[in-house]
Amino acid sequence: MDYIKHLRSMVGNEKVIMVVAGAFVFDAGERLLLQQRTDNGQWGLPGGFMELGENISDTARREVYEETGLQLEQLELFGIYSGPEHDKTFENGDQVSLVLIIFTCKQYKGNLVKSNDESLKNEFFHLHSLPENIFTEHRVLIDDLLTKQNRPIVK
Repeated sequence: MDYIKHLRSMVGNEKVIMVVAGAFVFDAGERLLLQQRTDNGQWGLPGGFMELGENISDTARREVYEETGLQLEQLELFGIYSGPEHDKTFENGDQVSLVLIIFTCKQYKGNLVKSNDESLKNEFFHLHSLPENIFTEHRVLIDDLLTKQNRPIVK
């Protein structure tokens, strides 16, 4: 049984704190990797929930690999996001208060998987020509990336 299922078997739909990790992955041309999600068709950053026994950088690496086929190398902390604006209720009624840890990565190995169970498409975009339908919860992260403010960002 995975951690989330085990936790939900004990607390039901009650709000719990969950940790999420993801990455801004850039190619040699400084284009940003985005994933078009299968759950809502919107574009966002690859990433996902931390599992028991992982450290946060391993979570980011695992999730990006599962969703894109890329093996991240050196990671740099971009930001930590938390607070009520990151609370969410899923369609099944599960409530979470998310802590998002986002990295940047410019070094990776592997070949980009164009699509899979979690990704309708994976594609690199120039920062000045990002798709319009950005995943609502990732919009603030991308806005912070575009503002070039001091990093790491802690909100």
